[in-house]
Amino acid sequence: MSSDFEAYEQDFGTITAEVTNKIGRIPKLSGEEKTQLVLNVDKQLEEVRELLEQMDLEVREIPIQSRAMHNSRLKSYKQEVEKLEKDFKRSRIAYSDEVRNELLGDDGSSSENQLIKLREERAHLLDNTEKLERSSRRLEAGYQIAVETEQVGQEILSNLHTDREKIQRARERLRETDANLGKSSRILTAMLRRIIQNRVLLFILGAIIILTVILAIYFNWQRH
Repeated sequence: MSSDFEAYEQDFGTITAEVTNKIGRIPKLSGEEKTQLVLNVDKQLEEVRELLEQMDLEVREIPIQSRAMHNSRLKSYKQEVEKLEKDFKRSRIAYSDEVRNELLGDDGSSSENQLIKLREERAHLLDNTEKLERSSRRLEAGYQIAVETEQVGQEILSNLHTDREKIQRARERLRETDANLGKSSRILTAMLRRIIQNRVLLFILGAIIILTVILAIYFNWQRH
């Protein structure tokens, strides 16, 4: 499990290094070349996000004693990606010297003011976008926590249901045992009663035999 996480880490390091290099090149480009590079970086950032999701899933399967360390590393990777996304957005609205000169033209002062105003508006829009994304991530995290809480609750209810069935089965076995003990007690009582009756009959029979022998001896003696 940990080896999979490390493999994702290697892919993450390779892609983020490429993205960092390309983000630094974006402001220096223009036209179709810049558009293609922006699309390429956007695609690689999506791959990075998928890697983070895979790492997050791997961390959940790691034993608890090792999970804290991997969570810390995953958190730093997420922060790194957030920084890359911010740099990427800023690089997309940044202008190279060549593009800036084309925009300024002869009327440098007026155009530069417009350019500054445009940058401020875009920076404000960027901040608002980042705030929305942070709120979206918080909502997603809250939803994930709610789902996990629901799953834990379902597991607890399932365990309670299983325990209840075990207790009911144990009670039924106790009732059966009590019933069997009652039957055994009645059988033993009946057997004891028969034993006593048999012994009494034996004593009576023995007494009769002894009395018969005595009488026979007595009558025989009287004749002589």
